[in-house]
Amino acid sequence: METAKKHGLVARIFHWGFILVFIYALFKQLDNIDQLSEPGLLRFEVIFAAAFLVLLAARYTYMRVTMPSALPEETSVWMKRAARAGHLAMYISLSMIAISGLLIGALYYMGGPDAVGMGIAMFLHENSVLAAYASIALHVAAALFHRLKGDGIWSSMVPVMTEDKARSE
Repeated sequence: METAKKHGLVARIFHWGFILVFIYALFKQLDNIDQLSEPGLLRFEVIFAAAFLVLLAARYTYMRVTMPSALPEETSVWMKRAARAGHLAMYISLSMIAISGLLIGALYYMGGPDAVGMGIAMFLHENSVLAAYASIALHVAAALFHRLKGDGIWSSMVPVMTEDKARSE
């Protein structure tokens, strides 16, 4: 059985670093939209959302250019398509969190919490977060599936409990 191609150090830093950025974003999230009335916080939120988008675009571009897939060649077509769809869902939902956050910031700046379109922007933001949670959960489930399958996908990105260590024990 062929095993997965290993991701390089930069890809692993992008992967795990982005997880840390996302966790930070979850902990620093606002409790109430009225907090945006503080100009410094509004500015920080806009800068953070823009930086989040730039980092996400850089990660996507780097991963597409250097290694579109770590799956072994013998992987079924449906599994390759499912992996691609899962990754795209993650990138789209994560980018929509930042885009809708920027929209909320712009609307708040122009008209406060009752600005025209704020309800739609909030709906997009909240549902993008839910979609991101779902796509991340599916990504983790797929990683665990591959760990159990022992095809090297887990070890291509995760530095612990690798298949190589399991085989040598």
